[in-house]
Amino acid sequence: MGIRIGIVGSGAIGTYYGAKLAHAGSDVHFLMRGDLSEVLRNGIFVRGEGENFRVAPINCYNSTKEIGPCDLVIVAVKATSNSDLVDLVPPLLHEQTMLLTLQNGLGNEEFLANHFGAERVLGGLCFIALNRSSRTKIERYAYGHIVLGEFDRPSQPRTHKVAAEFTRAAVTCTVVDDLALERWRKLIWNIPLNGLSILGGGIDTAAIIGDKDLRQAMLALMDEVIAAAQKCGHPLPSDAWREHVKRTETMGAYKPSTLQDWEAGRPLEIEPIWGEPLRRAVAAGGQMPRTEMIYAVLKKLDHNRAGAKNLTGLTGQVQTSQ
Repeated sequence: MGIRIGIVGSGAIGTYYGAKLAHAGSDVHFLMRGDLSEVLRNGIFVRGEGENFRVAPINCYNSTKEIGPCDLVIVAVKATSNSDLVDLVPPLLHEQTMLLTLQNGLGNEEFLANHFGAERVLGGLCFIALNRSSRTKIERYAYGHIVLGEFDRPSQPRTHKVAAEFTRAAVTCTVVDDLALERWRKLIWNIPLNGLSILGGGIDTAAIIGDKDLRQAMLALMDEVIAAAQKCGHPLPSDAWREHVKRTETMGAYKPSTLQDWEAGRPLEIEPIWGEPLRRAVAAGGQMPRTEMIYAVLKKLDHNRAGAKNLTGLTGQVQTSQ
C-alpha cells in the first residue's frame, strides 16, 4: 500500500514534486489557499525537457485540518514562513508521520525537530531549476534530483521507502547517511549564486558565470564555503566547487530562487542561506568574510524594502481615510 502524502508549501518546489508524485499515482494532498479555486478548476501543468503533463483532478484544500493525518508531510514553504508551521503541521500528524523538509539552507530540520520531535524529521536537497509561471503552471529549466537523508542520524528503512516513492515518480533520488554534509555541499552553490544575483543588480546565472570578475567572486565564495564546512567538521573536498560550476554552465539564463523572491517582493531567506552558516562557522573558529558582507547587504536591502512597504501601506491608509 502507498503512503498518504501532504504538501505544505505549494510554490515551485512543492507544486512540482507534488505533481510528479500525483502523476505517478501517489496519494497526494496539497495545501493551497490563495490558488485553490483555480487549481481545482484547471489542475497543474508541468513543462520541461522530457516532460509535459497535466495533473487533474487535484486533491487540494485551504486548511491542513481538511487534509487530516498523513504518512509523509513534505514541507516546502519558504523558511521565512516557518513560524506558520507551528499551527499548520499538527493536524497532519499521526504517531508515525514523517516530516520531510525540502527547504533551503541550514536550521530547518532543527526547527521541525524542536516543535514536532527529531524522530519525525528528514531532509531533502533539491537540485533543480524551476519557476512557477502561473498559479497552475510549473516550468522546469534544468535537471532535477533529490538528495535525501535523516536528521542527525544515518538513513533508515523509511528513508529508502520515501526515496522509492520519488523514484517511482521518475525523480532521481539519492539516500545519504550524512545530511548535514550535503546541506553544506549545496551551500557551495546557494551562497554565491543567490547572493550575487541580487548584488549584481538582478542578474541570472549565465550573467554571473560569464563575467570575469563575477565568476572570480563566485569561485572565491565557493572556496570560503568549503573551508567553513571543513571547519565545522563536514569534510567536503577542496574541489567540491567543480561540480557546481559544471552544473551552472548547463543552466542557461536561470534566475536563482532568492532573486525570484526579490523580484516578486517576497521576504528573502537570508538567515538559513547566509546567517546560519556564518554563525556556525564563527562558532567553530572559522571566518566567512565574503559571506558576512553579502549577509549584511541583503539584510539591509530587505529591511529597507520592508520599511518602504510599511510606509506605502500607511500612506495608502491615510489617503483612503481622507
